[in-house]
Amino acid sequence: MALRLPRRCGGAIALLLLVLHFAMFVRTSPSPNHRDPANYQYVRSTCRNPIVRKEWRTLSKTEQLCYLNAVQCFLKKPAITPKSVAPGAVSRYDDMVATHVAQTFSIHYVGHFLPWHRWYTATYENALRNECGYTGAQPYWDWTLDMPAAKFTSAPVFDAIYGFGGNGPLIPVNASNPFEVPGRTGGGCVEDGPFKNMTVRMGPQGSVSGNPRCLARDLSPYFAGRYLGMNQTQLTLAQPDFGWFDKVVEGGPSFDASGVHGGGHYGVGGTYGQMGDLYASPSDPIFFMHHANLDRVWWSWQARDLTKRLTDISGPVNLMDYSNTMGGNVTLGFPMTLGVNAKNVTVGDTMNIMAGVLCYDYDVLY
Repeated sequence: MALRLPRRCGGAIALLLLVLHFAMFVRTSPSPNHRDPANYQYVRSTCRNPIVRKEWRTLSKTEQLCYLNAVQCFLKKPAITPKSVAPGAVSRYDDMVATHVAQTFSIHYVGHFLPWHRWYTATYENALRNECGYTGAQPYWDWTLDMPAAKFTSAPVFDAIYGFGGNGPLIPVNASNPFEVPGRTGGGCVEDGPFKNMTVRMGPQGSVSGNPRCLARDLSPYFAGRYLGMNQTQLTLAQPDFGWFDKVVEGGPSFDASGVHGGGHYGVGGTYGQMGDLYASPSDPIFFMHHANLDRVWWSWQARDLTKRLTDISGPVNLMDYSNTMGGNVTLGFPMTLGVNAKNVTVGDTMNIMAGVLCYDYDVLY
């Protein structure tokens, strides 16, 4: 489904919005939504005009369509990943997914999980702006607003016109699949919305050779209700240091010990949807909405003690190596790569969303 590009996505309206945003961010008083205003003023000194990420339902219809059209544009841009690296990559969107697929076991259940995904989401945001003429910021999806579970499938992000489309039809359980997500309700191809006819190529799992198929979703209101509510979010924010915070965000590798990260992935992807595929989950454009909110959770946690938490990092270098028997802890100097999509950075480069390689903010924090 191709959306008609609103004329307001560019031109005079975009210029007016830019002027208004600039006027807002050169104010001398810090944002009241930040819990540490003194330090907030300090970190803004190296980022003069941050773009502001907003919750999806607070965007105007025009802003929503502009974002969705930018994603559609990115899906049509030719890939730049060498065929020797990702033979199946056709589009720039595939470039991003292939990068995640290739690094899956290096970027989950490790200390740099959150920094890597912060840089990954910001790189996607920059690509939409620089390559597809998008003038806004990456929106986020605050799933706590769509709880309890009974409200989940009616979330604005699933709208067929001003959202990402909804569920797929129910696919019977395959007895050979050991990862049966409780409460799943779909599993088939997305039936409406702007990505109804989207072609997914990367995955499943670790394959980048190219496997054209539809975008599938397998919504689980039960799973979302268990892990995406305000109670789980506040539990996450209450952690005393980054090591504990990161563990609670990711949770454990089982459906009985998930966190807000897994809650979003399996709440949307279930058993058979791409969001439930650890490797190729960015195949669903909702991935970036979910991870923008995870980043917002992290920044909310950092802002509660900003001076200390701008440098608070720990966790294993290797997958699940919390005993540090194989590689020690991640440090601020730990290198991260996104392949052809962006320059290499360190964890330390990504600790502050308004300094160095990053320059964005959130409208409201938890």
